[in-house]
Amino acid sequence: MSKKKIKNDNYFMYKAIYEAYKTDDSGDVPVGCVIVKDEKIIARGHNTKEKSNCACNHAEMNAIKKACKKLDSWRLTGCTMYVTLEPCPMCAGAIINSRLDKVVYGARDMRFGALGGKTNLLEDNLEYSPEVESEVKEKECADLLKTFFKKLREKEKKNSNPII
Repeated sequence: MSKKKIKNDNYFMYKAIYEAYKTDDSGDVPVGCVIVKDEKIIARGHNTKEKSNCACNHAEMNAIKKACKKLDSWRLTGCTMYVTLEPCPMCAGAIINSRLDKVVYGARDMRFGALGGKTNLLEDNLEYSPEVESEVKEKECADLLKTFFKKLREKEKKNSNPII
């Protein structure tokens, strides 16, 4: 792999990490996503499931909707998705259906990951499946999630302790 490609993957993954921070205190898991075409970001998304009360509003789904609108097409050929967490089955299905060329993700998801973590939806010899690159900036992406869940556990613990 060329140094330029590695540099670009790192750069765009950092942009996805930055997007993940936009979940703030909404209660949403901090997952961020950017979609790139011709070395330019054409769409960004982060989780808004809790904020919107809609189970479909994952970072990848939000970014795919924006990219389709930007390109005025449901086909995202020529595009690469950078996402901080391995996509779930719903998002993997949207990735396949939108014809993204490549997916680059940071942290593996051993509970819900559908590109190799828990399962691999691309192994079924589909007519179309994108190239996948995993564990780009994995530590940074995983640390973001660990920090979020640690704070969430501390908050739940604090709220469950009665004041005497």
